[in-house]
Formats: sequence, structure tokens, C-alpha cells
Amino acid sequence: MRDLQATMLGAVLGGEGLEGVAELAALETGGPVAIVLPARGLSASSSGAVPDGLARYVASRLEGGEDGLPDGVEVAVPVEAGADEIGAVLVMTPNGTGPEDAPAIDSEEVGRAAAFAAVAELAVTEARDEVQHDVRASLIEDLRAGKVEGVEVERRASRLGCELRRGALVLVAELRSQKPRGAAALVESEWPGALAEPIDDRLFAILPAGDGDEAVEQASARARTMVLRLRRHGPAAVSSFYPDPGELHQALREAELVLGVVRRDSRLADQIDAGAGDGVYRLLFRALVSDPDEVRSFYEDTVEPVVGYDRQYRSELLATLEAYLAQDCNMNATARAIFAHRHTVAYRLDRIHELTGLDPGSSADRERLGLGIKAFRILEPTLPK
Repeated sequence: MRDLQATMLGAVLGGEGLEGVAELAALETGGPVAIVLPARGLSASSSGAVPDGLARYVASRLEGGEDGLPDGVEVAVPVEAGADEIGAVLVMTPNGTGPEDAPAIDSEEVGRAAAFAAVAELAVTEARDEVQHDVRASLIEDLRAGKVEGVEVERRASRLGCELRRGALVLVAELRSQKPRGAAALVESEWPGALAEPIDDRLFAILPAGDGDEAVEQASARARTMVLRLRRHGPAAVSSFYPDPGELHQALREAELVLGVVRRDSRLADQIDAGAGDGVYRLLFRALVSDPDEVRSFYEDTVEPVVGYDRQYRSELLATLEAYLAQDCNMNATARAIFAHRHTVAYRLDRIHELTGLDPGSSADRERLGLGIKAFRILEPTLPK
């Protein structure tokens, strides 16, 4: 039996998994063998898929609801990890076609050997997953810190099954009602070649573009759809598309900046998504990544005096200006939108002119003020209170 146990461990170390263990056990007993681990969501059989009835039996057994054995099962050996029972090895009744002089087989001993090998397989898998997690997390962290660029990014991602030759987007999410590892598995199952990894309280995912003439457009559209799904569980954001893998550190930074904004103001999420790729917000985010001083300077030269005035006097100049621009500069419509008299609107617009030197009545100045508001919205999480 020690030889059998050693053979089973060799199968585990050789990457044959629970299926290999079940097949070795079946060869020894002369009948089918199933390994069912409901606590880990795993099962394997020497004869194809594990029947639903057996899976239900083992699940019920773990809950203390089964005393006997199902029809056709000769032995049920518990699989234990530490002090916890996590499943069972089910040895079926042999088919009786072996030679009459064959030595008797202790099915329970075979089951115990298979149970021991199953625990070893779990340990190997968990260790392998931990190493994989460390390697993936290391790439994400190095990108966040700007420590890896150029061909090195593409090389390291390729080793993890993520091909970046066509470029990629980066997704970042805070999941408040879903386990991050489960979300990572979901992203990777629905996006071939994606690299998704939970780090601390966030999920990071690199979403590579596929092949084809419309691959970039398709990738951007799919990424927005995925973000909307993840937002059911918490704030989520995606970068614009970056064709150069060497710029993925900027894509990641952009995605985190967008996340910081949508966390504070969910109303902006739809505006950002609506213009994803070539919208003004996207252009400002990319500018903020590459030249933050330029974006901050533009904000300071436009609406910063208005923001400061509102904070000091608890006025609503900025909100009035936003409403005025949203209402196509119609004074009466703006008054209705903010529940104020049109003379109040006119007074506030004049005050904005005085503070900024920019006239809301001038088309050129309105454009600068509108961009200034957007710059303020993306800078707001970083500005002193």
C-alpha cells in the first residue's frame, strides 16, 4: 500500500490532479472511484463526471445528514484537511471481471491512500496559486510604482498568459459585496488572456485587445460593460486604450485616478463613460497622468477662485455656472434648474466674471470655464479641503 501511496503522490507532483489519483485507485480496486470535495468546489472520477447523486451525498454527509452508503458505493473514506472534513473518496463496488485467484483488495486502505493524495493535491494547488498570485501581484505593483516599462512589461505579462502586442486597457475596482478573488476569476473567465489580481481591497485587471480590424473598439466597449457589471458591487473604473505596452503604468495610473473621482461623485461616472476614449474627461485624465502640473495650472487659471469663494462664503457660484452651461446658456432655464430668480443667476455670473476674468457670456471664455470645471472635478480628490 505504501507503493500505491507513493505512486499517487507522484501523480500529484506530475500534475495529473485528482483525476490521476482517482484512476490509480480504480486500477487497484477494480471498480470506479470518485473524489468529491464540496468544501473546495472540486470533484473527479475515474469514469467521467461525478454523478449528481454522489455529489449530493457527500455534501449532505459533511452536514451530518448521511449515515449509510448510496447504492453501488462500497466504501466512503473522509478527506480531512487539518481538523476539518472537506469531502470523501468513494470506492464503488468492483465489477467482478478480474481473475478468480487475484488477491483481495482492501478498498478502505486504497480509499485512505487516495484521501491522503487528495490533500496533497490541494496543498500543491494552493502553493502553486500562491506563487502565481505573488508573480501577478508583483507585476501590478511594479506598474503602479513605475518600475517596469517597455518590452519588460510585455515579456512578464506574456509569461502569465496575457499577450499585450495589440495594447490593453486597465480596470480597477473596489468590491464591497463580492469576494475579490471570485471577481478576478470572473474577469479572466470572460476576457481571454486577461490578467486579474486582487491586491489589498482592490481588483486590478489588465485587459488585452484581441486580433482583428475592430479589436480596439471592441475591447473598449467590452471593458465599459464589465465596469458597469462590477459597479453593482462597488466603485469601478477603466482607463482609455493604450496601444503601447510600455505605457501600461500610465494606463493603471489613469484607471486609479478615474476610480478616485467616481468614488466621490457617482454622477460623473456616466459622463466619463459616455465619452470614454476621446471624451474631454478622458483627455484630461491622460493629461493628468503625463503632466499633472499642466492640469492643475489650468484649473488655477480658470475656476479655482470660484471654488475658493464658494468654500469661504458657502455660496453656489460653481453650481450655477455648471447649470448655466448645461442649459445651453439659457438664463431662464438655468433659473428653473437651480430654483432661483433669473436676476440671481445674472448676479452670480457677473460675480464669476469678476473673480476669474472670464466672461460666461463669451463663447471662448465659456469653453475655458467648462474645461476648468472638468479639471476641478478630476483634481478634487487631491485638493486640500
